[in-house]
Amino acid sequence: MKYVIVIPDGAADEPQASLGGQTPLQAANTPEMDAVAMEGVLGRSRNVPDRFLPASDVATLSLFGYDPEVYYTGRAPLEAAAMGIPLGLDDWAIRCNLIHVDDGRLTDFTAGHISSEEGLELLHALDRVIGMPRRPGIEFHPGVSYRNLLVYRGRPFEHPFDSDTVTTPPHDKPNEPAIDHLPVGTGSEMLRELMKLGSDLVAHHPVNVARAAQGKRTANAIWLWGQGKAPSLKPFKELHGLKGAIISAVDLVRGVGQLAGWDRIDVVGATGYLDTDYAAKGRAGVEALDRYDVVCVHVEASDEASHEGRADAKVEALERIDREIVGPLRRALKQHGEGRILVSPDHATLLRTKAHDRVWVPWAMSGTGLPPSGFTYNEPAALAAGGPFHDQGFRLMDAFLGR
Repeated sequence: MKYVIVIPDGAADEPQASLGGQTPLQAANTPEMDAVAMEGVLGRSRNVPDRFLPASDVATLSLFGYDPEVYYTGRAPLEAAAMGIPLGLDDWAIRCNLIHVDDGRLTDFTAGHISSEEGLELLHALDRVIGMPRRPGIEFHPGVSYRNLLVYRGRPFEHPFDSDTVTTPPHDKPNEPAIDHLPVGTGSEMLRELMKLGSDLVAHHPVNVARAAQGKRTANAIWLWGQGKAPSLKPFKELHGLKGAIISAVDLVRGVGQLAGWDRIDVVGATGYLDTDYAAKGRAGVEALDRYDVVCVHVEASDEASHEGRADAKVEALERIDREIVGPLRRALKQHGEGRILVSPDHATLLRTKAHDRVWVPWAMSGTGLPPSGFTYNEPAALAAGGPFHDQGFRLMDAFLGR
């Protein structure tokens, strides 16, 4: 039997006045997602336990069937896995965002969606000037666009960070004073020093001089957060006997998939933003069904639209996910005989706050052995349907696989 998972990141939301009192999922024309719900089961899950920040790291672990209470160590090490950066037992990975600060406020956590090529130059400069050999153990690693990493190579019995170390995702505090959200706790002095040195360096780098001359937002600061040590996930194939593949433009999601033992499929034109090549991701998913038991396609665009507070862009992203990814995968799945498809956001991302939220998300699954619900796919329908509710979101995977 074949299994397909489609993750419209951050799709769940609240009713919007600009959408006539509807949520983006209600306002969007999504006949394929509606068909999944109507032909199968419509339910709800809460993928982020109370003690965790609502974010894709914890939520993705839940969606893939891993209890965050058991397996979560931090966001950055999941991204390190996707980037092929090995972490020893004493090493720590820390997310290093390139951001734009204006008048001391966290104005843009993407630095104007700086290109990966520009980010590469800035990270190389950071590593050369601030990292090793000047500061043994400090490494800067370029990733995709504004999403990059710092790795701290620790020594045995050293504890540079601890459970009291608190860092803040910059995308959760839009336009708030940066000084109110600097790291605190064990190791915070080192992190603050690195942020100060790094921000001074990138602000005056030729990359940003050129961006300013072109009227673009500059990456005039770095922001460190999401620290953690290497996690150890039981292989998905060992747990379920199924071979999986992950298709995503986001290192975090790819990292969770790879740590679970899934193969990573990179798609040319997949950007992790609104301009991603939806159709190419759909085609890659269809092709992967020939080789894998489980194929997961993750799309970041709907989440990015919420972070920008753009209801119209979120509706458009959901419609393209529906038309160019869910539709082709539904049709291909039927050609493979027995199979199931699951559509579920990882978490909610609210247009009102431009931030993630820990509220429940609606999911829909259809296919072999599942009775029809008769409801369309959106938040109010999920409530009205009275279907299964998983307060521990990681349990949804067993239900999807029929365990």
